[in-house]
Amino acid sequence: MTQQERQRIAAGLADGLSYAEIARRIDRPTSTISREIARNGGPSDYRPQQAHQATTHRARRGTPVPPRAAGPAAGTEGGSDSLAAAHEEIVDLAVGSGMPRMTARVHVDLILAEDGRRTAAELTRRLGVSPASVSLSVNYLVEHGYVRRERDPQRRRDIYVIDDEAHYHSIATSAQETLVVARAARAAAELHGPDSPVGQRLAKGGLFLERMVTDMMESADRWRGLLM
Repeated sequence: MTQQERQRIAAGLADGLSYAEIARRIDRPTSTISREIARNGGPSDYRPQQAHQATTHRARRGTPVPPRAAGPAAGTEGGSDSLAAAHEEIVDLAVGSGMPRMTARVHVDLILAEDGRRTAAELTRRLGVSPASVSLSVNYLVEHGYVRRERDPQRRRDIYVIDDEAHYHSIATSAQETLVVARAARAAAELHGPDSPVGQRLAKGGLFLERMVTDMMESADRWRGLLM
């Protein structure tokens, strides 16, 4: 990988792009981007100059790449290579769909918890990351309906829980967010005039989103029982 490509990776991270989008922009596999960032400080500490120098140094000395921090793919219950590969694939798929990698790692680690519960300290220790990284990731997951936050009154700490209906809750949250956009589009259509080209375009888009949300929630309600 060239130094210019590493600079574009850093720029993509600064802009909040997903690994998949960064990979598309520099015409590299997403897995290559994932490994490059993971072995050079992670998304919050990636520095293109240092990454290029470190890679050149390793190549010159013939030393192996340092192992990645323990996480869902390296520190899960069971510990087999096949399980680790499967868990890492889930993380990659989540990143490909737009979820930040650190958030995807936290999400998968919660899924792998026997009772679906972990404290912030447990997530920090298991994933080998900072408490701030865990906090940002959990806030994202809570906001999007993937997990919920519970309070332990005895030890005064938060516990993060992913239950069997997490997929339903995330779909419901996404549907509500889309519905807000749809209604805003239809309101804007009225301001532009329903007979104007812009008004018609906005009205059609808003109606399409509303119908899609209705169908999606009806389907989610119909199949919700599969999660119970």
